[in-house]
Amino acid sequence: MSKKIAKKIVVGNWKMNPLSLKEAEKLFINIAKSVSNFKKTGIIVCLPFLYLEKLKSTSQRTKKISLGAQDVFWEDAGAYTGEISGDMLYDIGAKYVIVGHSERREMGESNNDVNKKVKAAIRAGLVPVLCVGESMRDKNHEYLNFIKTQVIECLNGVSKNFISKVIIAYEPIWAIGKGAYPATPEEFREMNIFIRKILSDKFGVKIVEDIKIIYGGSVDEKNTEGFIKAGYADGFLVGRASLNPKKFSEIIKICEASDK
Repeated sequence: MSKKIAKKIVVGNWKMNPLSLKEAEKLFINIAKSVSNFKKTGIIVCLPFLYLEKLKSTSQRTKKISLGAQDVFWEDAGAYTGEISGDMLYDIGAKYVIVGHSERREMGESNNDVNKKVKAAIRAGLVPVLCVGESMRDKNHEYLNFIKTQVIECLNGVSKNFISKVIIAYEPIWAIGKGAYPATPEEFREMNIFIRKILSDKFGVKIVEDIKIIYGGSVDEKNTEGFIKAGYADGFLVGRASLNPKKFSEIIKICEASDK
């Protein structure tokens, strides 16, 4: 497992972008240049699988950005056509992997599937970025039970020795996508405290102190500071803005300033 990283963590999720390796190299280099002076923030870019190996050497040269994948299969090897194992990802340069993203869950991925992927990532030496989030908020606060079930089932059987390595990304589904509105810093703070309480009950207060809980869902350079100051965010999972070097670096710059 990688050593504990900086105070704030910013994870860029490129999703199924860009359309060519040439574009991916250009985007990655531009991001690397824009973050070259930052020292205190852990910067992770989760790429489409086929770009990982090519950009491994670029990442090693810059030493500013760690590479991550956007998904992983739960078996280590075997007759699983089209799947990619944690060991394969690690071998081609990934150090992190997103698991349980809402877009994967929408395709039918269950909490049990995500749980197996979390364990597979840990076995391979990858840091899982576990996504949790509700599709809507009801007046009776049933969404809290939904999140509790997600957290408990997705982390079922994970050893106390490894739980502090897992990054939790709270990403409400209703805040994702073009035209969507982000949660408020206060809504995230509520969920941040709630998730930490669930983890404390399951793994113990002392162990949970080191777990990072980050926010995702329409993150941009305009709302970053609010989530840090009022929501106590340990960082961010960034979608669209991670494809824009200027916006992505501005988010990281705000994180850097918050750690002074």
